[in-house]
Amino acid sequence: MSTDDGFSSDEERKEEEVILLALLLNRKRKIWVHNINKKRNVFGEFHHLLDDLEDRFYTYFRMSEEYFEELHCLLKHKLRKKNTNWRKAIGTRERLAIYLRYLATGASYSSIAFSYRVGVTTVATIVKETCEVIWTVLQPLYMPTPTDETWRKNELGYRHNMKYPNCVGTIDGKHVYLKCPPNSGTAFYCYKKRFSLILLGVVDPNYMFTVIDVGGYGKDSDNTIFENSAFYREYILGKEILPPKPLPGFNDPMPHVLLGDEGFALEKYIMRPYDKRSAMRNEDMKTYNSYHNRARRISENAFGILVQKWRIFHTPIECGINTACSLVKSACCLHNFLRSKNIVTWSECHTFDTSTISLSAVTPLRPNIRRSNTEAFRVREQFKTYFNVT
Repeated sequence: MSTDDGFSSDEERKEEEVILLALLLNRKRKIWVHNINKKRNVFGEFHHLLDDLEDRFYTYFRMSEEYFEELHCLLKHKLRKKNTNWRKAIGTRERLAIYLRYLATGASYSSIAFSYRVGVTTVATIVKETCEVIWTVLQPLYMPTPTDETWRKNELGYRHNMKYPNCVGTIDGKHVYLKCPPNSGTAFYCYKKRFSLILLGVVDPNYMFTVIDVGGYGKDSDNTIFENSAFYREYILGKEILPPKPLPGFNDPMPHVLLGDEGFALEKYIMRPYDKRSAMRNEDMKTYNSYHNRARRISENAFGILVQKWRIFHTPIECGINTACSLVKSACCLHNFLRSKNIVTWSECHTFDTSTISLSAVTPLRPNIRRSNTEAFRVREQFKTYFNVT
């Protein structure tokens, strides 16, 4: 069958194939490795700078050389790649160095790529894969699933250091700012008029994360994220973290609680401070708030230490949602890894003040105004009575 202009469909198809072939022939061939990157083993930052760091190793990687080597020993088996006939794989130490430098500086993939003489996509792949390896290897060791023994140790620490009995952890949530995720609508758009995901964490007396939940929508509140988390379903919903026990000097059994800020609704398992206006007119409330806030400062300080250590949190993270979640989870695991090597008592670091830190990419969530139940008010009143008679 012929078309209106007299050409057959076969002739048109052949003409299109000729045009397509001409376009393909005119395309410039992409090089396998850029000339700059071919000199990686000579001029790459890992190869020519690391040996000269000496006393500046900590400043460069945000950890000592000893801990770097220990971390590398834990991760190297899963970081290792096979060499091919085309090229030699990037070594495990260099892969770890690229990841840590990205985390420590918050620089773009391009900046890291130029410094280390590797491709931009190579940096992105290394960061993503190393995040996953760190979570896989370190999470069971330094952030294991909490057991009854974990909660009892937390309670003992808060009882002795903070003078707050029956407290098994302090809980807080922070916005981690992102570059606008594609096709996300307003899900990650928070009240600060920026895009963010939520990092929710329960912190022990040693400033280490007991449990984290990462990836909540920026538009949601602390309480919404908490009630939708796996932690809530596993330990809170219809359950008790630990069996109730009386406060020292009292006879009535009291539940074990988490301490939160105004972003959480008052529940029998979560205590929040009295509002400032009421506390100003009532000395008993003011006394309770002083104990509550002193203990809750542990979680604020833990987030502050995390942000000061890894400058990736000082600016919006420029990667996909899944990679951003993996990045935050791996940073929390590294936080626990490093804290476990340098555990100090509360009295040695209670002067740490997060108000002096520029948390440009990690900010608190807005207050929760949901009405609490009578049992929650009764529990807080019992704690208030205890702190005012002891």
